[in-house]
Amino acid sequence: MVARLKEKYQNEVKPALQKEFDFKNPMLIPALEKIVISVGAGWAAKDSKLMQNIQDTISLIAGQHAVVTVAKKSVAGFKVREGFPVGVKVTLRGDRMYVFLDKLISIALPRVKDFRGLPRNGFDGRGNYNFGLDEQLMFPEVEYDNILRTHGMNISITTTTDNDKEAFKLLEALGLPFAKGR
Repeated sequence: MVARLKEKYQNEVKPALQKEFDFKNPMLIPALEKIVISVGAGWAAKDSKLMQNIQDTISLIAGQHAVVTVAKKSVAGFKVREGFPVGVKVTLRGDRMYVFLDKLISIALPRVKDFRGLPRNGFDGRGNYNFGLDEQLMFPEVEYDNILRTHGMNISITTTTDNDKEAFKLLEALGLPFAKGR
């Protein structure tokens, strides 16, 4: 089974980008490389049940096992010791990445109340896009009764280009709903 969005990329988006940016070499055409979903959960470090709940939720959303990230060094000001769990992350590549992005675009984002599009200023100058979501309840897999505490998440989309303009055109052509404006 080929992901619906991957098929769209191959058949529509890739030829359109090649024509628009006049790429002679097809390997230069921008593509998605990976999507990282992460939750900073330092506030849940002392509660292993809460950290496990966050890990299970992110795994359910991504369709792939999420890992708990630990602090690399101690920071007294944040009351964090080396080895303490401070977050959860999962990296998606290939078909799972396209399935997640399709689900995000067509199901999750339309369920956000008063959604006016993703901010356009999330690009980092190297062709990657980052944005945050306020809660996990917009995803259809997540049941409210199974959540111990609502939390947000950061989603980072890495592309093969190092140009924000090309990355924006790629994500826009794939259907990511950007806010109107600049």
